[in-house]
Amino acid sequence: MSGQNRNDISPGTKVSIVLKADQRTGKLTEGIVKDLLTKSSFHPHGIKVRLTDGQVGRVKEIHSV
Repeated sequence: MSGQNRNDISPGTKVSIVLKADQRTGKLTEGIVKDLLTKSSFHPHGIKVRLTDGQVGRVKEIHSV
């Protein structure tokens, strides 16, 4: 599942994000969502989130629990 729709993501969801520094390489970082930072319901590059460890990036994959 892609991370373009805000409705698919909520705090506590396990996701893979791309950090700003990793946008060129596309390296994914896994974590648990703490906060949703994108206010719109859809974003073509992925909803921006903050993970529980404080890292911020755009969601590329949502993992089923």
